[in-house]
Amino acid sequence: MTAVGNEVSASANPASTRLKDFARVATARVDDAAEAIGRIFCPHDLTPVDHSASDFSAHHNCADFDGFSVNYVAYGGSVAINPGCLDRFFLLQMPLSGSAAVRTAARELTTGPRHTASLLSPTIPTEMTWRGDCAQLILLLDRKLVEHRAAALGGVAVRPVEFDPAVALSGPLGQTLSAKIEQLVTAAEQLGPRKALSAVAAADWRESFLNVLLNEQRHSLSSAIDVFNGRTEAQPAALKRVRAYLESRATEPMDLAELAEIAGTGIRALQLGFRRHFGTTVSEMLLDIRLAHLNARLKTARPGERIVDIAFDLGFTHLSRMASAYRAKFGESPKATLQRLS
Repeated sequence: MTAVGNEVSASANPASTRLKDFARVATARVDDAAEAIGRIFCPHDLTPVDHSASDFSAHHNCADFDGFSVNYVAYGGSVAINPGCLDRFFLLQMPLSGSAAVRTAARELTTGPRHTASLLSPTIPTEMTWRGDCAQLILLLDRKLVEHRAAALGGVAVRPVEFDPAVALSGPLGQTLSAKIEQLVTAAEQLGPRKALSAVAAADWRESFLNVLLNEQRHSLSSAIDVFNGRTEAQPAALKRVRAYLESRATEPMDLAELAEIAGTGIRALQLGFRRHFGTTVSEMLLDIRLAHLNARLKTARPGERIVDIAFDLGFTHLSRMASAYRAKFGESPKATLQRLS
């Protein structure tokens, strides 16, 4: 075995077929595996179990993009993995072979091909045992991306998001995620490590995974998202018309009289309806929609695009107020969001 830079090399694992041109780690030594994979994900304890130290091997292939990565990780034998809290990212683990027992602070589950995947949240301590030469495709999503999108969908300030860790692969969500990850892995393999995924394509992949996970898998902000989108009870047609109007024309100046006319109600009835069905005021919803659009635009901005121009395009007229509202919602300045994914 030889070590080169940040990579550890060993004899290749015949099962290591996915993302093989993106190899980062291949080793038969436990300490080397824990140290090298820990640099890519996060520091963790790694221990062979059931007297399988002699069977141990570790392989990690990683295609890295803006704000997310897709990984192939395989362990020979059986290993206990204790990362504690992931802190900086979410992990969606899709099993290809073997099985994994996953224990979080609130839930225990066993994952395996075609029946269950796991979705780990950064603020929940986690322990795992991978058995039977377990191999998984793992989607890593930056924590800020997930929390920003949840805040935008739920009309709330940024806060921790904690998912139900069990994803049923036999259900519609599991089938959708399996297909999307397979498509992403195939796209990465076709590009190879020397070609970059375009900024537009990377943004499309990010948006796709964020919207599917946050709208289809239950998590700590699911109720807020349901309330903000009027899904907690039958939504009156009048309010549905107004909300759709706000979404489609959020960049235009609006007043309550105009919106009440669209609803076919009085202004006071419109205000009360928004409070009851969306948990917010009309003006607060409009601001939140504009802030969500700004957050999305900053993450897909072309080189040279200015924050001021994007803000004016979205209907903001007071930049200092916009910046203050953006920081209050997303926990960072518009400039920080733009720079982080530029």
